[in-house]
Amino acid sequence: MLMGIVNANPDSFSDTRRLTTLDAQVEHALALVEAGADLIDVGGESGVTYTGVTAEQVEIERVVPLVERLVAEGVIVSVDTWKPAVARAVLDVGAHMLNDVSGLRSPEFADLCAQTGAALVLMHTRAAPKEVHFADYGGAVAADVRSFLADITRVARERGVADEQLVLDPGPDFAKTPAETVACLHDLDALHATGLPVLLAVSNKYFVGAITGRAPGERLAGTLAAVGWSADRGAAMLRVHDVRAARDLLDVKLVLDGHEPVPDFDADDDRLKWIRASADDIAGDG
Repeated sequence: MLMGIVNANPDSFSDTRRLTTLDAQVEHALALVEAGADLIDVGGESGVTYTGVTAEQVEIERVVPLVERLVAEGVIVSVDTWKPAVARAVLDVGAHMLNDVSGLRSPEFADLCAQTGAALVLMHTRAAPKEVHFADYGGAVAADVRSFLADITRVARERGVADEQLVLDPGPDFAKTPAETVACLHDLDALHATGLPVLLAVSNKYFVGAITGRAPGERLAGTLAAVGWSADRGAAMLRVHDVRAARDLLDVKLVLDGHEPVPDFDADDDRLKWIRASADDIAGDG
């Protein structure tokens, strides 16, 4: 599944789009669905640590109208938040999933999902939200991810959340150096052994920048490499900014891997064969 990202905040570190009106946000979300997103992840606060915490009411005012509009359009909606008040507000208007980026610091998230049946993403992080922190894992970051996620999964279950509602996220870049992020990604088999689906949020991430030397807005190729790698290793859900590019990659990959046939296409559609020069281009060459 592809999770398309719609930022309803003004300071995303990795998204060059600034969707300043509700209509623009809805239009972008629907375009992502048209491009192949299976669900939309709405965020009202950037994860960057150089800005302060967004007030709960401000975040609610950013995300609730957007969630309400998208649900009315039949879109499956996740909300990226760590604040219980925001979680309650979005569930009240029909959000289908809570993407808790705090590592279940507030067990109320589990209570809310148990009460409503909404899905819950459990993410690994040793940092408080908006905190600059690289934890000391003693060279064993993968083991820490496993034990941390096991602990908060147990909490969620004890509070009544069914396994069918749970999704695990190893938290790439959250309180991790690029090398630590790669190490925990290499340990995905251990997460798959839990039997729970795994979400990977690799789009435009710092570890991609560290590998490629590219700024956030220049990381599409690196992101697609990470998306393809993640798909090969069984990720159930991939959180991305550029849905069309990710969908193209996955569609081609499915055919090349032998899982899908080449689809029917119009053999007379010259657009699929070559780029035709326009009359102006030809005149300019002369």
